[in-house]
Amino acid sequence: MVIPLVSIRLKVGPKGQIVIPKVFREAYGIKEGGEVIVEPTDKGLIIMPKKSKEELIKELLEWKHKRAKGKPARLGELKGISLEDEFDEVWGIEE
Repeated sequence: MVIPLVSIRLKVGPKGQIVIPKVFREAYGIKEGGEVIVEPTDKGLIIMPKKSKEELIKELLEWKHKRAKGKPARLGELKGISLEDEFDEVWGIEE
């Protein structure tokens, strides 16, 4: 479930802590004692639930299957390709 664009003002505590509202925690599967990923961007911070190993493996296998549909690489063809750029492009990571 994705919550439509909503802005909620939160107060930052003395140690830099914020409380993620219950509606967001429930919608995104963030549980007490769980972990989140905080990712800096040009516009601010993105807070997202940490994916389980099973979710990561599933995503990687889906990505591998999707990529395997193209023609197989030949020796030397990948010499000039940055694997970091390829990974960022596939996963939608912006610098």
